[in-house]
Amino acid sequence: MAETIAGRETLLAMYRSMLVIRHTEEELARCHQQGLIHGACHTYVGQEAVASGVCAHLGPLDVVFSTHRGHGHALAKGMPPVDLIAELFGRVTGCSRGRGGSMHLFAPEIGMLGTSGIVGPCILQAAGGGYAFKLARSGRVAVAFFGDGAVNNGAFHEGLNMAAIWKLPVLFVCENNQFATEVPFAYASGIPDVGRRAANYGLAGEEVDGNDILAVHAAAERAVARARAGEGATLIECKTYRTRAHAEGMGDFTYRTREDVEAWKERCPIARFRAKLAGEHHVPPGELEAIEAEVKGLVAGARLAAEAAPVPSATDATTHVHAAPGRGVSEPPAAPGARAITMSQATLEALSEEMETNPSIFVMGEGIGVRGGNFRTTAGLHSRFGGERLCDTPICERGFVGLACGAAMAGARPVIDFMFADFVLDGWGEIVNQIAKMQYMSCGRLRMPVLLRGCIGIGHSAATHHSGSYYGMLAQVPGLWIAVPSTARDAKGLFKHALRCDNPVLFLEHREILQAKGPVEEGDLEIPFGKARVARQGTDATVVALGRMNHLCLAAAEQLAKEGTSIEVIDPRTVAPLDSAAILASVAKTGRLLVVDEPAGPCGFAAEVAALVARDGFDDLDAPVHRLTGAAMPTPYSPSLEAAVVPGLPEVVAAIRGLLEE
Repeated sequence: MAETIAGRETLLAMYRSMLVIRHTEEELARCHQQGLIHGACHTYVGQEAVASGVCAHLGPLDVVFSTHRGHGHALAKGMPPVDLIAELFGRVTGCSRGRGGSMHLFAPEIGMLGTSGIVGPCILQAAGGGYAFKLARSGRVAVAFFGDGAVNNGAFHEGLNMAAIWKLPVLFVCENNQFATEVPFAYASGIPDVGRRAANYGLAGEEVDGNDILAVHAAAERAVARARAGEGATLIECKTYRTRAHAEGMGDFTYRTREDVEAWKERCPIARFRAKLAGEHHVPPGELEAIEAEVKGLVAGARLAAEAAPVPSATDATTHVHAAPGRGVSEPPAAPGARAITMSQATLEALSEEMETNPSIFVMGEGIGVRGGNFRTTAGLHSRFGGERLCDTPICERGFVGLACGAAMAGARPVIDFMFADFVLDGWGEIVNQIAKMQYMSCGRLRMPVLLRGCIGIGHSAATHHSGSYYGMLAQVPGLWIAVPSTARDAKGLFKHALRCDNPVLFLEHREILQAKGPVEEGDLEIPFGKARVARQGTDATVVALGRMNHLCLAAAEQLAKEGTSIEVIDPRTVAPLDSAAILASVAKTGRLLVVDEPAGPCGFAAEVAALVARDGFDDLDAPVHRLTGAAMPTPYSPSLEAAVVPGLPEVVAAIRGLLEE
C-alpha cells in the first residue's frame, strides 16, 4: 500500500538518518587507522535501525541518555557529523569541546544529555529525566539506550523498578548486540531474552528485530504514546549485532567467528530498508542514490572541517569544574536576640522555605515522606507538598542517586536524604563518575544542582555502618562541594546556599549535635560556601575543627581560658571549598596550629589543613603543626570501645597544652 506524503517523508528521513550514521562511522574507522583519533572509537555499524527508528518519534525537548557506543544515538538525535568527528579528533569545535572523545558526547541544546563510559548510569539518568518531566507536567519523554551487558548490572534493576512504581515517561531501549565487550549474552544471562524481564517490574515490554527499522519504529511509537499519556515506561529489546569490533583496533575473532559476522552483515538494516523502500514503497532508485550521495558529501566535508578545526587551549583544561557564580552572596551579621532552634529545625526551615518558592525542588529518601525522616529532616513537608516532591524510595541508593543526576540534567533540583552518610557509599560511582564530572564534561552546558545530605559521626553505639564521616575522601573528588556545619545558624544558611547554587553539594550533619540549639534569624538567611567562621577569638594558638569537634574545641578553649590561655577556634564550615585565607590569617596571629578531626588522620581533612599551613604559613609558625584525629580503624559498638577511637574533651585539652609547650 502506498504511503501518505507524511509517511513517505518519515521513511526517507529515517533512511537518511541510517546513512548518516553508517557513513560517519565508516569515516571514523578510517580516521582511527590513520591516527587522527587519539583514544577509543566505539562504532555503531550494524545497529543503525535502532537509533533512527526510536529518535524519529522524539521532539527537540525530549532527551536521550546513552552509553559508550553512543555515536548513532547522537547523530539520530540531530547532532551534525562534523560535531561528532571533531570531538573524536579532540578539537575545540567537538560536541564536548574535546573533553569527551568517543565515550562522552554532550549536546544538551538538541536533547543529547550525554553518554557515559560506565555501563548502566544512563538507565538511572533517564529515570531521573522522566521524574523531572513528570514533576513539571511537561509531556516530555526520556530515552535510555544501552547494550545487553547493562541488563545484568544493578542499575538496570533499580532503574526499571523506580520507573515502574512512579510511572515515569521513559523508554528503556536495550540494543542486544549479543556481546558485552567480548562476553556472549547467552553466557551472561540466565534467560535468552531481555524484553520479557519487563513483566517482572510491572512494565510494558517488547522484543523486536533490531535490524528492521519499521519494527523498531512501531514499537517506539507505542512506547512514546504510552509515556506521554502518563501510562509509564516501556522496555524495548532490539535484537541486533555490531559488525565491527568492540572498539576500533581491538581483536575481533577470539570470541566470535568471521562466519557469524558475515552472516549478520547479510542482514544489514540499511540494505533491508533500501530494498523495502524500493519495492513496497515504490521509491525510485535514483532518489535513494541521491540521498546517499548527499550524505557522503556531508560526511566528507565534515571530516575536512573537523581536521581543520583548532585544538582546545591548555587554559581550557581547568574550566567548568564548578558552575560559575550566578550572584554574589554575603553573610548577613547575626541578629541580636534571635530565637534559639536546633540544627535539625534550622535545615527543615530552610528546606521548607525554598520548596515554597522553587517548584523544581524535590526530596527523595527512605522514610522521608509521611514519616518525616529518621532525624525529622522532612517533618511535615509531605502534607504540604505531596508525595511527588517528598518521595519515599525503595532501598536503592545507587538508583536514586543516579536518578538525581538525570533529574538535575533535565532541569530539576533534587535533594537526596541518605539518613546516614555511610549509605552514600552505595551511590559512590554515580557521585564520583557522573554527578561530580557532569558540569566539566559538558563544558558548563549542564548544571548539577544536586544536594546529597546525611548524618555523620560517632556516638550512640551505632557501630561501624552508621558512624562514618567520609568528607576527607569526598573532598578528593573535583566538582563536589562539602559542608559540615556545627551551629544551627550555619546549618540554615549553608543549606539555603546549597539549595540555590548550581553545584553538587554533600551536606553532612553530625548526629550528636543535631539537637544542639542556637540563635537563628527568622526569614531568609544564606551563608556562602568557602567562608570560615571565627568561633572564638584568641592569641596563643589556633585550633581548627568541624562539626562536633568544634564544640569540643570551644569547651577546651573555655577551660584553658580559666588558666590564662587564649585559644582561637576556627570553624571552616565547608571542607570544599576550604577557606585557606582564614586559617592562614589566624596562624599568622597565633603562631601555632592544632587541627582536631573525628575521622582517622591519614590522607584526611586534618592532613590537608596541616599541609596547607606547612606550605603557605611556615614562616608564621612558632612550633610544628599538631593533629588530633580519630583512630584509624572501623568504629566499634561498645561504649568503652567507641570512646577510645574518637577524641574527647580531655584529649583536646591535652593536645592544646602539648602544642603550647613546643
